[in-house]
Amino acid sequence: MELTSDAGQGTPESVVGVDSSADQKDKGTDKQTETPNPWMQMLPFILIFVVMYLFLFRGPRKKQAEHKKMLGSLRKSDRVRTIGGILGTVIDIRDDEVTLKVDESNNTKIKVTTGSIA
Repeated sequence: MELTSDAGQGTPESVVGVDSSADQKDKGTDKQTETPNPWMQMLPFILIFVVMYLFLFRGPRKKQAEHKKMLGSLRKSDRVRTIGGILGTVIDIRDDEVTLKVDESNNTKIKVTTGSIA
């Protein structure tokens, strides 16, 4: 018994998806001469820098500006909280100092700097 097979018959050009060796050499040299655009290589780093700037620098500046605006609008009888967690009512405001009434029954007052008001 002799087995015959059609596999392996035909030339490489007749096989779908296979180019001749001369065509492959030409395509290989074209790809080697192309250089990528340097700006496209730097684009991910630029995008990362922009995102870091927005999260690390712009957010705290905005929050600081809102805090400064709040301190500028302080008036007598406003309820405030200090950075230490003390709650009080503003009874006097000076340049860099605020007097807070902490306890109504004992008439306890404390003086704090404006920077210590949260």
